Amino acid sequence: MQNTRSERSVLLLVAAVQFVNILDFMMVMPLGPDFARALGIPTSSLGVIGGSYTAAAAVSGLVGAFVLDKFDRRKALGVAMLGLVIGTACGGLATGLPSLIAARVVAGAFGGPATAIAVSIVSDVVPAERRGRAMGIVMGAFSVASVFGVPAGLELARLGGWRAPFFAVAAIGLVVAMGAVALLPPVRGHLDRAASGHAPHASILSTAQQPSSLLALLMVATAMAASFSLIPNFSSYFQFNGGYPRDGLGMLYLVAGAVSFVAMQVTGRMVDRFGATAVSAVGTAGFVIVVGAGCATGTPHLPALAFFVGFMLSQALRNVAMNTVSTMVARPHERAAYQSLQSSAQHIASAGGAILSSRLLIERADHSLGGMERVAAFALSLSLTLPILVFAVSRQLRGRDRAPA
Repeated sequence: MQNTRSERSVLLLVAAVQFVNILDFMMVMPLGPDFARALGIPTSSLGVIGGSYTAAAAVSGLVGAFVLDKFDRRKALGVAMLGLVIGTACGGLATGLPSLIAARVVAGAFGGPATAIAVSIVSDVVPAERRGRAMGIVMGAFSVASVFGVPAGLELARLGGWRAPFFAVAAIGLVVAMGAVALLPPVRGHLDRAASGHAPHASILSTAQQPSSLLALLMVATAMAASFSLIPNFSSYFQFNGGYPRDGLGMLYLVAGAVSFVAMQVTGRMVDRFGATAVSAVGTAGFVIVVGAGCATGTPHLPALAFFVGFMLSQALRNVAMNTVSTMVARPHERAAYQSLQSSAQHIASAGGAILSSRLLIERADHSLGGMERVAAFALSLSLTLPILVFAVSRQLRGRDRAPA
């Protein structure tokens, strides 16, 4: 019982870190039309701003794969969060597209490793048989950011200008970072095992060459490319293609985020009970239905609320299943190396999806987006691979665990 309470305390602290990290990334997308008007940035180029964050996170993930397993995870997390706070604050000082991209590069360079370290801490603390539920709690930070953070940021931008949310998130991030460093216990098990000779030192090459690692990286990359070809464009698509009012965006994210939060908690238990493959298949079916109805013709055929709730619900099913499997790929001594590689793959794919969408889309005279049907076709084709890859990774892991040590 004491161990369960200790696990829950760690999970809540990690979830708070993830909340700030995710909010920093998420808020830029719905604020895009606001700062695009203020800074003279074409709305069709908003994917490049999102892509700059993810590209920087990808590069830092590759660097982190060489070094993160050499440090106490608590200290590494504190450094990563401090860099994220600085990059976010600089975003509020941007004067044009180049300075905004530079600020997002700094935020991504530290935000990527922060995610890798956070997931490594969960993998270190929580046994595999409870991992699905644990990932549901941690990934619930995504929904909480949608329910509270994004609507609050949109309202703050409406009242105080688009710069205000950047400064607010930086302030919250500083408080959460200090709290995590002060309250998290040292996480040194991977260092102690390596020092005692009970575990080899992790090698990025040996980690990357394992079949289960390669399949898992491909799984994450395809899922993220599919999602982030769409996500950076939703705010503009809802407003200019669907006629959704700017003042209603906060409520849209509030309702969809609340549904997603509940879904993630339920999904974690479903993964533990029914397996990740079955859950990912259900989520993929929902994704295909919602994106097909909402974007496949370039004109929304669903109300914005129904579309976004359905999208977030399908994403909850897909992402919890996928990330639960991915936490089981690496051994303790190589977890941060693998999670950094995964973060890099995730962000490269996200950047690729976002940048590709910006090339496929055009901004019409009325600010609506043309070419959304091409983006939807790309996302749908990639999304269908997820259940197959989840199954393949799970089978590899079962074979590895049965093999003689």
